[in-house]
Amino acid sequence: MLRLNINGKDYDIDVEPETPLLWAIRENVGLTGTKYGCGIAQCGACTVHVDGVATRSCSFPVSGAVNTKITTIEGLAQNGILHKVQKAWIEHDVPQCGYCQSGQIMAAVELLKNKPKPTDADIDREMTNICRCGTFQQIRAAIHAAANA
Repeated sequence: MLRLNINGKDYDIDVEPETPLLWAIRENVGLTGTKYGCGIAQCGACTVHVDGVATRSCSFPVSGAVNTKITTIEGLAQNGILHKVQKAWIEHDVPQCGYCQSGQIMAAVELLKNKPKPTDADIDREMTNICRCGTFQQIRAAIHAAANA
């Protein structure tokens, strides 16, 4: 049994230590906002924060998340108030299919934490998540809007 703190709540999870964190979050805890994309940490659909660091959970072992604070897309809003990145995503109508967007948002939150006023070049370099719909221009605009919020 492994204990995980996800979105401020403790969960005892009965999984093998090498199980990807993504599956513990989705299957054992039931938080399905974090998505499975590629399974090899390339696309970023599975991005969550582990101790404040954007982490691709499909290849991160659950044992590595013990004694950390995990934040998923479901835990980003606080007291019913959307995070400024979530608000910007809505205002800029970023999602088309929406599948990758929880991972995109989690990556953008970390980007803004590390670089509060990113340039286009910063965004292009740091936002390595893949959007098959090609909403990269809207993503960039939303990140700039959140930076100015």
